[in-house]
Amino acid sequence: MRRMHLAEPGTPDMFDAQSTTDLAPPGSMAVQPSVAAAWARIHAVRPAAYARTRNALGGAVSGLSPYLTHGFVSLREVLQAVNERGPLEVMHKWVYELGWRAYFRHVWRHRGEGILESLHEGLLPDSAYERRVPDDVRAAATGVPVVDQAVRTLYATGLLHNHARMWLASYLVHQRKVHWRAGADWLYGHLLDGDLASNHLSWQWVAATGSRKPYLFNAENVARYAPSSWHSPGTVVDASYEALERTARSRGEPVAPGQRGAAAPALGHEPVHPPALRDRPPERLRATAPDPSVVHGREVWLVHPWSLGPLPEDLPDDTVVIGLCIADFHRRWPWSEARWHFVGQRMAELALSTWFGEAEAIGAALRGARRVRAQAEPHVDVWLRPWADLAQPLALFPDVGTRCDSFSKWWTQVTRGTVTADELLNRQGGPA
Repeated sequence: MRRMHLAEPGTPDMFDAQSTTDLAPPGSMAVQPSVAAAWARIHAVRPAAYARTRNALGGAVSGLSPYLTHGFVSLREVLQAVNERGPLEVMHKWVYELGWRAYFRHVWRHRGEGILESLHEGLLPDSAYERRVPDDVRAAATGVPVVDQAVRTLYATGLLHNHARMWLASYLVHQRKVHWRAGADWLYGHLLDGDLASNHLSWQWVAATGSRKPYLFNAENVARYAPSSWHSPGTVVDASYEALERTARSRGEPVAPGQRGAAAPALGHEPVHPPALRDRPPERLRATAPDPSVVHGREVWLVHPWSLGPLPEDLPDDTVVIGLCIADFHRRWPWSEARWHFVGQRMAELALSTWFGEAEAIGAALRGARRVRAQAEPHVDVWLRPWADLAQPLALFPDVGTRCDSFSKWWTQVTRGTVTADELLNRQGGPA
């Protein structure tokens, strides 16, 4: 996540490496679940334009985050392809932002479930914040256009520009006194590109439980970077940064939504009904219960939702490819139907069949296989490890064995001795 024009050097793009704003509603499948679509976006990347315009909602962002999250392509492949068109310095903003995604994974690897708790106390104790996102926010009916437009865009596209995610998070935590974890869980459920490390650690960056100070914004900031329909003069965010910080540090009642306290739908819109979140694939994706007869005595490759790129080239010809959705995970982290469709459509192209079931049933079905392999992935490794030999994807940045609690410390270590992206690419990567 980054602080935009108020930024210190070294603040991240929020939640995922890049976001996109020019997407049609999910039903139009503007974000096509294919490797070809991912590479089309890679070839369209213009690093110089990105560096100049990334703060603006209409800026030259890449739209790669769904493809990176779900493993269609890797950070290494992205940088390799972009760098081949025009050599980059390691300190180029484009390379730097790829680093934030890898850094969040570094923190997750070392802290595990700890990323779902406050890394340290923020402006106020955790007990000072509500544990539920208010109904008017969920319904895009706060009367604050920047907030309501962000929520409507999230529901319509499954994505949200980095800056809009920051505004939404800051409003919820610092104005409405909603605990960052409640906001992070809610946003994750509706994101097409949701990554637990990037999403939840970025909310902590906004909340100042994972950073030195809170991220705050005002109506002037919105007017600078967003279209006029997002502008929010006369609302609770139309204030000085000094006043906003006093509000953020206040233990009193959260500010009322809307126009200086009047809750009303923004822009004359009626409140919206939040899309349902599902803890299982829709029936049309034709997921089936685990079937031991399909894999008995066979070599098996498991395709999970974070490994949707090309299949490994070294798979034996008789390998059975099984798509895998683990009920234990999705019961805890339900998805929007748009995300289920994005994942399910690609999984159906790769796999003989897609299994959905409890981890215990999946493990039992796989016991009769000759050998089971899969790509390692922290979202599901706790289940995959007992079942399969895990392949570690080659990372872009070298491994740092000890935990770094700041991006700058980690960045110094992973880029030491390199000046160009070529030099970084030629170094040995570690766990992704």
